[in-house]
Amino acid sequence: MSVIIKGGTIVTHDNTFRGDIYCNQGLIQAVGLDLDVPAGTEVIDAGGQYVMPGGVDPHTHMQLPFMGTVACDDFFTGTSAGLAGGTTSIIDFVIPDPQERLLDAYMKWREWGKGAASDYSFHVAVTWWDDSVFEDMGTLVEKHGVNSFKHFMAYKNAIMATDEILVSSFARCLELGAIPTVHAENGELVYHLQNEMLKKGITGPEGHPHSRPPCVEGEAAHRAIKISQALNTPIYIVHVSTSDALDAISLARKQGHRVFGECLTGHLLIDDSVYLDKDWGRAAAHVMSPPFRPKEHQKALWKGLQAGNLQTIATDHCVFCAEQKEMGKDDFTQIPNGTAGVEDRMSVIWHEGVRTGKLSMNEFVAVTSTNAAKIFNLFPRKGCINVGSDADIIVWDPEGTRTISTETHHSNVDFNIFEGKTVQGIPSYTLSQGKVVWKDGELHVTKGAGRYMDRPAFPPVYETLQKIAAINEPKSVER
Repeated sequence: MSVIIKGGTIVTHDNTFRGDIYCNQGLIQAVGLDLDVPAGTEVIDAGGQYVMPGGVDPHTHMQLPFMGTVACDDFFTGTSAGLAGGTTSIIDFVIPDPQERLLDAYMKWREWGKGAASDYSFHVAVTWWDDSVFEDMGTLVEKHGVNSFKHFMAYKNAIMATDEILVSSFARCLELGAIPTVHAENGELVYHLQNEMLKKGITGPEGHPHSRPPCVEGEAAHRAIKISQALNTPIYIVHVSTSDALDAISLARKQGHRVFGECLTGHLLIDDSVYLDKDWGRAAAHVMSPPFRPKEHQKALWKGLQAGNLQTIATDHCVFCAEQKEMGKDDFTQIPNGTAGVEDRMSVIWHEGVRTGKLSMNEFVAVTSTNAAKIFNLFPRKGCINVGSDADIIVWDPEGTRTISTETHHSNVDFNIFEGKTVQGIPSYTLSQGKVVWKDGELHVTKGAGRYMDRPAFPPVYETLQKIAAINEPKSVER
């Protein structure tokens, strides 16, 4: 069925204008005023509201097997929650076990993803290295639409990537036209500091931030960036939570290196005092990595967004219920890491960013949608209001309010880090593939409606350089 969104103000990453949007067959067919549309077209009245591209969350973990349990949101419940909050696409992660073929893990995650209610794609983690990893990376890029590979510098004795793996994988990414993404924490230091905490008898959630101080993140970010600089490889640093890591990114960008930085909604708002809560369950519910930081780091992250040194706001949505968190009741290192956010990201950032003047409306669209689409080669299919783009659209009510609560959110998790927060600025409509899936507080989703999104590789640097060299090669002259 066709839909026309009438009377709203269209806001994109680089423009704001009055206009209507006609959608049919899952695509935006026309943008403008006084559009001529077929009889029977559904009309959405957007008067007094903003019309924006649906959110793109480049960092989620649905149904993730992790630390002896499995995240309690699967692809259906997690993407449904996202749609309720205005996020219409996610990029999740395939995380192979050590010695597991990347291609085998990818196929397993593709099966899980078939239940998604919104469009989705995958980064693939490199957790070990041999010739099969080299081969599978090529197959994933060339045949399966993967153009990004994740590297965990933390989680020693599990999925941690050593410097040797980083060098091998970054170089392979360069050949393939893929971008490496990095979880920047020094795993050796974390492991050492965790053991030091436990030796001192610190077993509760308060030990978590002490074992992962800001310098641990800063060192890893600096090291990963320097490796990428040496190889001339672009790099994307996930969940930047400290001024230490931000400084490393900012310096590299000033030097002309292609470094992209992502921050999380939670790290922009919540500080490390949550780990001192006398209620063990509430403190443990906030355990994620990197942990929440002292307030001065939040101020730095906002400035990083304003300066353009951080380009995206994600969630790292990875949820575990109270019973799962209790696996670490006597040892904080065993608390499954993760918090929620996919449903709340857009409203929280609008409320704390746009309404306070930290971000403009156009910057809001950029950091919650367009920039991720551009970095991971989904633009202009996603993150865009343009003819031919996917009809993933939100009608945004800037005066609408919602009080965040586990009683009303759509995730399976029994805790929300923004519990009780009232936000102003909510989606009144969410359209996915041109279909209304959220309307006036009610979900209308279908399991399996989401499509896997191929993300083409960028032109391989070596191939481009060879072509340039051939063009500039001196030609022999016959005499």
